[in-house]
Amino acid sequence: MSSGTPATWSYILIRLLFKFVLKIFYGTIVIENVENIPEDGHPCIVTANHSNSLTDALLMQRKMLRLTAKATQFGQKTFTSWLIESAGTVPIKRAKDSPDGKADNSEVMLKLMEALEAGDAVCLFPEGMSRYHPTIAPMKTGVARLVSDVLSRNRDDPNFKISILPCSVTYMHRQHFRSDVLVSFHEPMTFRPKEHPELLTPVDFTNVRELTAKLHHTISSGTLDAPSWDLARTAKVASRIYAPLGTQMSLGEYVRVTQRFLDAFKAKEVMPDELDALHDDIKAYQDQLVKWGIKDDRVRRPLTRHVILYRMSIRLLWALFLFLICLPGLILWLPVFLTTFIAVHNFKKTGPIFDTWDEIAQYKLVYGLFSGLCVWFLAVVLTLPFAPLTFFAVPVVMWMSLRWFEDAVASFRAFTALLRLLKVGKPTLQAMRERRAGLHARIMRLAQEIDLPADPEEHFKSLSTGRREKGRILGKWDANARYFSLRRRRKRDWNETLRLYDKVDYPAED
Repeated sequence: MSSGTPATWSYILIRLLFKFVLKIFYGTIVIENVENIPEDGHPCIVTANHSNSLTDALLMQRKMLRLTAKATQFGQKTFTSWLIESAGTVPIKRAKDSPDGKADNSEVMLKLMEALEAGDAVCLFPEGMSRYHPTIAPMKTGVARLVSDVLSRNRDDPNFKISILPCSVTYMHRQHFRSDVLVSFHEPMTFRPKEHPELLTPVDFTNVRELTAKLHHTISSGTLDAPSWDLARTAKVASRIYAPLGTQMSLGEYVRVTQRFLDAFKAKEVMPDELDALHDDIKAYQDQLVKWGIKDDRVRRPLTRHVILYRMSIRLLWALFLFLICLPGLILWLPVFLTTFIAVHNFKKTGPIFDTWDEIAQYKLVYGLFSGLCVWFLAVVLTLPFAPLTFFAVPVVMWMSLRWFEDAVASFRAFTALLRLLKVGKPTLQAMRERRAGLHARIMRLAQEIDLPADPEEHFKSLSTGRREKGRILGKWDANARYFSLRRRRKRDWNETLRLYDKVDYPAED
């Protein structure tokens, strides 16, 4: 078996750089089922849903993964274009980018087949495009046809095999700083010429379509595939009411519970007469919470007035203290924030939401990396007599200031939420609590119909026994200790981002 193409120095450098910058941009990156990744030298096509442009591919990088990107991103005098080309990425032509509406990718496919026969792993996105949309686009047959062509070219080799590795990528808020990401690898589909003669040329195209449909089902089964933003929002609210455990649940568990509710609302196979009304009532409940600027947890667990005032004073003092100690580091971060803000602001003007917002995270990563390196370099140059010290001190100060800034923003966000809670008033909150109790009872009935645990709190806490998972909080002691962790802050729930408000809504349908 071939060991595959060795990674070039430029690829290794880019992979390390983006591994570093991804860990800064996203708060928690959880990767599940890495044991499903085939060994090096095994021809493999890594496939995933495509909603976040170049960022999707960066999250799945391994020792050597041949990436693909739309041809329009090549040959540009930009930092992004240089990075894409230096990583050995293969350009894919799209019909919509061609004046005559045609695209010939025969040479590209030949290069991919040769790479696979050399034992490489290739990354392809069967949707054929990246877009900012809640649902996975109909998948094209290119992956299945590539498997068919490679198998046919090696039909006389009894030991030849090729795998498709499906992967589901779920972003809590794909373009927002310090959001969270789940990457789930599924069991690979492995093909051999003797075992899969139906894929050898001349091939019945029905078999190609069946393999594509199976691939679509596998990928969509591991992520939130919603027909609309509105339904995705409703499923998240239902999940939060059903299991208000926050990060006591792992990110994977949270996504899968939300997905079960989403599938129920989509299919309407259970409780068909009640689901439309339940959807509308959940939406109205969440709309009211957004209007007040509070979270469901504040309705679920009532606080007395003196407790609210006490917590407000603690949160405000703590936020002010953290803002003060992170201020020197924020001065270093200021050029990075300004550069990315201007770049993204100008980029958003170039097109509609569905065709531009999928590249916002990519822009933030690239411009943030470039401007961050410039800040580091300038800080070292301007302190030349102490350069050996500042070379290490600058990134440490920037990281710690970011950690403290996260905690400061979270504390101030909690302070403002408590202030709004006072303004709502006790009688109104009591009425809202009764409304929530009715919703909870209906959601629990739905949970029983879709075979979710009857006691989610005990069930999901028992799953955490004896194991630690990235981002998960295990009990009060762990929650308090994690608050002061240097690696990542303790989050209360998986929807948190670095914002002064809770990010729970999506853009208007485009």
